Amino acid sequence: MLNGGRKAEGGGRKPQNEATHGDNTKGWQKDCPLAPLAGYKIKKAELEGIYVDINQLPAGNIPEIALAGRSNVGKSSLINKICNRKNLAKSSSTPGKTRTINYYLINDQWFMVDLPGYGYARVSQKEKARWKKMVEAYISKREQLRGVIQLLDIRHEPGENDILMKDWLLHLQIPLLIVATKADKLSRGARMKQIAIIRKTLDLPEMPLVFSAQSGDGVEELTAALAELL
Repeated sequence: MLNGGRKAEGGGRKPQNEATHGDNTKGWQKDCPLAPLAGYKIKKAELEGIYVDINQLPAGNIPEIALAGRSNVGKSSLINKICNRKNLAKSSSTPGKTRTINYYLINDQWFMVDLPGYGYARVSQKEKARWKKMVEAYISKREQLRGVIQLLDIRHEPGENDILMKDWLLHLQIPLLIVATKADKLSRGARMKQIAIIRKTLDLPEMPLVFSAQSGDGVEELTAALAELL
């Protein structure tokens, strides 16, 4: 759970047995309804809404896949790349800019949900607490949530918040895909070294998916993984 916060109480998702944690990483859970859909394309994407309160989120049964990660990990760039839209999600060089839950309607079929980034030191403690409460409520209680893509900057070893997020998602039995972003910043040799570090630190059964919004590496693999849950 983020920053060692309390577990969600009442309702929400039930935790899974610790022995099954490996089934939730890299390729989602093994009991996903569909096999990977090679060639899946995102043909339409639009900003559906920006929300500051969990109670304002869209009603209905449209499936949702959320993006989680540290501030400035590249969530906006990833959204723009896989949707083939230059400015659908607004990127910023200032970490901590995303302070809301942003909904993007994809192919008129499902929502991609951009959650506030965690771990930004210059945000006030009050603001951090508000984000934490909002993200925890969304992840633990949102019935429409099909899975979470957790983004990590490939150049850095996972931090405490990254580890807590990964462990909490698995505890809640939420399908999880680990994606290492900004791969274009490293040589191929350095990439392999870093993803091995990420795998070991997070205790993953397989290597994380490598992604670059600049070069397009990992776009096809990521969209196929998204299609598994839809």
